[in-house]
Amino acid sequence: MNAVPALYACTISHVRTTPRRYALRHRTYMWLVDPDRPPQLPRALRTLARFDPRDHFTGDRPSIRAGLDAFLAEQGVRLDGGRVLMLTHARVFGYVFNPLTLYWCYGPDADPETRQPLCVVAEVHNTYGGRHCYLLHPDASGTARAEKKLYVSPFFPVDGGYRMRVPRPGSQLALTVHLEREGGRPFTATVRGTRRAANPATLLRLALRHPWSTLTVSAAIRLHGIRLYLRGLPVQPRPRRPEPRIPEKVT
Repeated sequence: MNAVPALYACTISHVRTTPRRYALRHRTYMWLVDPDRPPQLPRALRTLARFDPRDHFTGDRPSIRAGLDAFLAEQGVRLDGGRVLMLTHARVFGYVFNPLTLYWCYGPDADPETRQPLCVVAEVHNTYGGRHCYLLHPDASGTARAEKKLYVSPFFPVDGGYRMRVPRPGSQLALTVHLEREGGRPFTATVRGTRRAANPATLLRLALRHPWSTLTVSAAIRLHGIRLYLRGLPVQPRPRRPEPRIPEKVT
């Protein structure tokens, strides 16, 4: 199996087809890590990649793996110490925004190189500080469906569902998320990336090429939202029920 941790230089695309066609693309990079064995970086580079349990799940567990295991236990799933591969953004200079974090979860005796995952967890964050985790059971092509539960875009209500294609990353990263509502697919997001060795030189090159990478992602989403609003797209009100929040900045 390709070694982890690894880095992926990515292009993220969003395509909206209704009520008005609109597309955006931006480049960034993501990490593939084993949350039980996070990357060990030189002290001078640690501000470029921090994996903080406060940024995932309920945010109050001692580790990311503990948060994942607690979520899975609520769903009746046990890994019994099996391996996990996590695709995510790391904190950069103390800030992170993760629209989507994926966890490929394996049983205790499963080899991730040859076996299908027991399940995949898709952790979705919105720009309002809310988050929701979806438990997926992909088929052999890596495709699964889930009912939409979180208010994400201000231009779509919380209805319909997602069709996600989330094959385990190899030399290439190829993820697709379709929003499916009655009458079609009004929104599609894709992530395409190429694997890079997770060494200090590669990290430094990517960080220089994409400075403040997660802040840029967050700002781009907000900027494009403003553009759509100014073009007349109606805003859907957020549900009144409170959504769990995850801290974005180190205090």
